[in-house]
Amino acid sequence: MIHSLMISKPIQLLLLCTFALFSDVVFADPPYNICSTSISYAKDSSFENNLTNLLSSLSSNASISKFYNTSNGIGPDRVYGLYMCLDYITNESCKTCITTATEDIVKLCPLATEAVVWEEFCLLRYSNSNFIGSLNVTGNIGLDNKQNLSEPEKFESAVNQTISNLTKVASFGVSANMYATGEVPFEDETIYALVQCTRDLIASDCSRCLQSAIGDIPGCCYASIGGRVLSRSCYLRYEFYAFYHGATGPTNSTTGKKESKNNSSKLWMITGIIVVVGLVIVFVIFGLYLVGIKRKRQSKNGIDNHQISLGSLRVATNNFSDLNKLGQGGFGPVYKGKLRDGQEVAIKRLSTCSEQGSEEFINEVLLIMQLQHKNLVKLLGFCVDGEEKLLVYEFLPNGSLDVVLFDPKQRERLDWTKRLDIINGIARGILYLHEDSRLKIIHRDLKASNVLLDYDMNPKISDFGMARIFAGSEGEANTATIVGTYGYMAPEYAMEGLYSIKSDVFGFGVLLLEIITGKRNAGFYHSNKTPSLLSYAWHLWNEGKGLELIDPMSVDSCPGDEFLRYMHIGLLCVQEDAYDRPTMSSVVLMLKNESATLGQPERPPFSLGRFNANEPDCQDCSLNFLTLSDIVPQ
Repeated sequence: MIHSLMISKPIQLLLLCTFALFSDVVFADPPYNICSTSISYAKDSSFENNLTNLLSSLSSNASISKFYNTSNGIGPDRVYGLYMCLDYITNESCKTCITTATEDIVKLCPLATEAVVWEEFCLLRYSNSNFIGSLNVTGNIGLDNKQNLSEPEKFESAVNQTISNLTKVASFGVSANMYATGEVPFEDETIYALVQCTRDLIASDCSRCLQSAIGDIPGCCYASIGGRVLSRSCYLRYEFYAFYHGATGPTNSTTGKKESKNNSSKLWMITGIIVVVGLVIVFVIFGLYLVGIKRKRQSKNGIDNHQISLGSLRVATNNFSDLNKLGQGGFGPVYKGKLRDGQEVAIKRLSTCSEQGSEEFINEVLLIMQLQHKNLVKLLGFCVDGEEKLLVYEFLPNGSLDVVLFDPKQRERLDWTKRLDIINGIARGILYLHEDSRLKIIHRDLKASNVLLDYDMNPKISDFGMARIFAGSEGEANTATIVGTYGYMAPEYAMEGLYSIKSDVFGFGVLLLEIITGKRNAGFYHSNKTPSLLSYAWHLWNEGKGLELIDPMSVDSCPGDEFLRYMHIGLLCVQEDAYDRPTMSSVVLMLKNESATLGQPERPPFSLGRFNANEPDCQDCSLNFLTLSDIVPQ
């Protein structure tokens, strides 16, 4: 017997593939696809270029998150896309699957302006129309296991009941990933079932998608011992074996018409397996040696590809001219620059009083460059030269949210719809940091000036100077050095130095209330009883007078009931007790689902924070870019 503890993971995977060669083929081979035929795009067109960039972006994010959606381009040539990997596979397998899907989708759907491809463990989809957050159950594909049951009616009823129960868990239960699995006994067997929705859907649409897929089961899989339904927005599967735990087929012959194997064929199989396994082990050992060499080269290339010389940055900023200065952050000035290829960038020149070494700085930067989300500012490169440490970001022309939001003239650009887009974008960005990235990251300095706006006024969270990375099991941490911004800090952090994901939820709640009212929390004063925007908002909401806080600039485009619902969600986020605040996954669901039941918010703290990140001294300059407390990939 070969023990798995004595074999490396790559060898285990190859052994699994070897055994799979001898098992029955029960499904047609992927990929499966749907391609639009009504409209085609032209070769070498802007649409094709945008599609290529979008597919590259999706593939690059797959090693970080198992779900991601984005868009590329502007106007009629804009392309929207998303991918979803099945939640039980690893990030590495997700990356492999999406890479394959990006190659297959252009081969299977050449010049199509809309396409969907399903691989074995993932879904990839793009379109020239914005489908993000919209349900589409047309064109579902049903696949049946080729082994049949002799009495299918009872089995079909059990399957429907099992998947219906899982649908409730994935749609309205505790699953933040809209994913659920379940195991139920059936006669002498066990039914293993899985459901999953794309995370851009609201809970009710996830339920509708899976209910539609359940309705497709009789047409594709009647009398079959297993089946799958592939939808544009959801996925379901059931089998007589634990496929989501790594099993590759049924373990006995009680499922129907499996033919028995004679002793000679079994002996031939065992002999063949031993020979193949021996050869595989030899090749794998040699392959691992080559992989080790390749990884070393890739690591060196990864640094070289993103490191920019100090001389190039001096040229880009006209030697860091004051005319190019965009502002002064807590950790150094920020300059606008133009690289040699014409790309406009924002360059942060970090304080020189850091005690952090160059190697540690480079490792942290390369780590954060893996964080890719449409609502996070993209880090493009860095520079380390002596005491100089610089970060190069994408340039966002509309500046920071506070400049637009708190200026009476600029605020006219933010109608109610745009404000909701900004709120939802910020929420998705924070959720990505907390739950969907490889790392569990607490930003710790969420505020309007740390949200930048792109060409289309879409929000991007910036400035990770005070962010902390949590290990997977950590829920709360403590610091003796409290840094932050007055008006945005959670009370437990300001008073005791305690921070967690709920600290970011508090900062988001302040931001939400500022965005819908157009009023700044810091410096707000109404009376001794309501000395902050938060307390004043809670006071008005509690008395049924919340509409008095509507920003006059958006009153014509703002439905009163919608304003009150967003105000309600904001107040839930800024409750004094961190335990009472919702998680960001719950916040995102509340924002998307208008029918969601909202609890009664408790009174917010009346005074917030006592410290400012923009102090002139250097007491916390060692937090150059990202302070790490245990780097544990999620």
